Amino acid sequence: MNDFPDKTTKDDAMTVHSSDVESTPAEKHHPMLKMALELGPLLVFFFGNLRGEWLAKTFPALTAVGGPLFIATALFMVATIISLIASKLIFKHLPIMPFVSGIVVMVFGTLSIWLQDETFIKMKPTIVNSLFGVVLLGGLLFGKSLLGYVFNAAFQLDAEGWRKLTLRWGIFFLFLAVINEVVWRNFSNDVWVNFKVWGTMPITILFTLAQMPLIMKHSLEDDTAGSKQ
Repeated sequence: MNDFPDKTTKDDAMTVHSSDVESTPAEKHHPMLKMALELGPLLVFFFGNLRGEWLAKTFPALTAVGGPLFIATALFMVATIISLIASKLIFKHLPIMPFVSGIVVMVFGTLSIWLQDETFIKMKPTIVNSLFGVVLLGGLLFGKSLLGYVFNAAFQLDAEGWRKLTLRWGIFFLFLAVINEVVWRNFSNDVWVNFKVWGTMPITILFTLAQMPLIMKHSLEDDTAGSKQ
């Protein structure tokens, strides 16, 4: 009887296969369109808050929604629906993160407008980021690296790489949740909206770039190429 644990089985359990995480052909050929569909609703939200008063004067029907932030929230909800429909039609599937975020936008956006309470839409980033953080870190506790499924990534890592990357992103999502709570509870609406668009995005991009050495080190494609040489 073999007294040693089967390392291959453990690694297989932690590895997300390429067929599960590879981008679709349409996503590979149109990466900028994919990014525009994911970031578009956020920019609409920023514009709606920035020009909310002008929009209310130009389209009087919008006054029934509420102030600038509520108008921005309504436009955000519409843009999110359009983005998800376009993603489904163009890429033949719904990306997990925008889909989950979209559901939260619909629920909290509706509550904000219905109750005229800005708290709900301000808490949306906290809820979404906390959800992803808890799911990723919770998956690790059960020996599962879920990051590949969450991001629909186009690369494949070994087991150690997925574990480390999942841990880092799980902590980062929780960090974003905490930062959102600090900003919306202590600063004005305009500061919060600006940070949501122009603060969170650069922070996320910088964090993503900082993970490239880990990705390159644990990429299975690199290992395969090295073995051939």
